[in-house]
Amino acid sequence: MSQNLTLEGLKVLDLTRLLPGGYCTLLLADMGADVLKVEDPFGGDYVRWFPPKVKEESAYFLAVNRNKKSMKLNLKHDRGKQLLKELARRYDVLVEGFRPGVMEKLGLGYDDVSKINPRIVYCSISGYGQDGPYSQRAGHDINYIGIAGILGITGFKDRPPVVPGVPIADFGGGGMLAALGIMMALYSRDRTGKGQYVDISMMDGVASWMANVAARWFTVNDAQNRGDVDLAGGLICYSTYETKDGRYLSVGALEPKFWANFCRLIGREDLIDVQLDVQHDGRLKEEITKIFKGRTMDEWLSLLRDHDTCIERVNTVAEAMNDPQMRHREMVVEIDHPTEGRIKAMGIPIKMSDTPGRVDRLPAPAYGEHTHEVLTELGLTRAEIEMLAAEKVI
Repeated sequence: MSQNLTLEGLKVLDLTRLLPGGYCTLLLADMGADVLKVEDPFGGDYVRWFPPKVKEESAYFLAVNRNKKSMKLNLKHDRGKQLLKELARRYDVLVEGFRPGVMEKLGLGYDDVSKINPRIVYCSISGYGQDGPYSQRAGHDINYIGIAGILGITGFKDRPPVVPGVPIADFGGGGMLAALGIMMALYSRDRTGKGQYVDISMMDGVASWMANVAARWFTVNDAQNRGDVDLAGGLICYSTYETKDGRYLSVGALEPKFWANFCRLIGREDLIDVQLDVQHDGRLKEEITKIFKGRTMDEWLSLLRDHDTCIERVNTVAEAMNDPQMRHREMVVEIDHPTEGRIKAMGIPIKMSDTPGRVDRLPAPAYGEHTHEVLTELGLTRAEIEMLAAEKVI
């Protein structure tokens, strides 16, 4: 039994597939929640089968499904629906990620489930939300950030938009905000005694990250174009620059003192006063680019090491996973798995002094590994469970 886990005793049904829901319930599971993945008997969570595989299991599946259990259940079968309702009666949270309306057609929507358990927090994660003209559209991360405006301002002037290196709508706009919405609803339940419905749209989530860009548009009607947005490479003091050896540095010298420190180190005090007001001056950007190309990355890091300039290396994935700060903060961990051996994974980003999370309570579950255990807890006999298997309910 783990000690003092923040969400110990919280019971979560996870009906989702792929990354958004998986990441949401990972955040809850790492903090002690009892998460049960409910997977259909015809393949389950799609991410289970994505390459590469460590040995038998998908690396992607292992990445977001530790500390969870798994059962098979056919929600299109009447008996499967009945069993889910029995589970929902005993659980605090249900998370689903189907297209809007699917759960209602199955008779398992919020209105149906809340009649059985008025205290349940029911969270739906979808691309565009449960209503509106786009609600029934299929989509993926690239579509959500495209519509929200993020893709349009990401990249360089006169070049195509640059797709971010990670699916930010899936992880941030979907999974992370779903976990936050669930915790808010649970806090409200503590005061009112009643659960509620949480509608998470991945488009909404990333749209909310446009706050600073939108503020400029709302205030002065200035729609900044790709390459001009202040905090997306538009400022010479907030951009990336190539070094002599073909590596890159991230320059975040947004405050005047950091930029001034940099200018003095390179003997260019004449550049101090043009930090923020020359983002459209192409000649000056070219000059700064030439300066950075004059030294290798290691030479720059050696020069800047003992000075506050907000300039750091742009790591490769391999370098990031071995970065001393990442390691010190336990953002790269190792976990024992019964079939995959000792595997590396990302750590817990939320650090808590008294009730920290744990990455090693349970290994990521095999497909349907806990089906018999869960059904036995519901009071079914061995014979009944065997009958359900024969009928493709589990």
